[in-house]
Amino acid sequence: MGLGIVVVEICEANLLSSLDIEKLEEEFPEIAVLRLDCLNLCGLCRARPYAMVNGNKVFAKTSEECLALIRQQIQAELAAFHGIDL
Repeated sequence: MGLGIVVVEICEANLLSSLDIEKLEEEFPEIAVLRLDCLNLCGLCRARPYAMVNGNKVFAKTSEECLALIRQQIQAELAAFHGIDL
């Protein structure tokens, strides 16, 4: 794992952790996916799939929807880093 321009953090206890989120690193080589024991958002973690993308909460009703929103957030963060308007 390299140092990413965009960091995606996932709680091991969250529903999203059942997906192979690390595949995002293949899709977006400039990101880093971190699985952590706890992100201290237990209320949200119990209720919905979620992740933190560069410190921003991304959540949805299903893991698949959440993954799509994570991809959108990654693209927005990368565009901002590279100075590109989406």
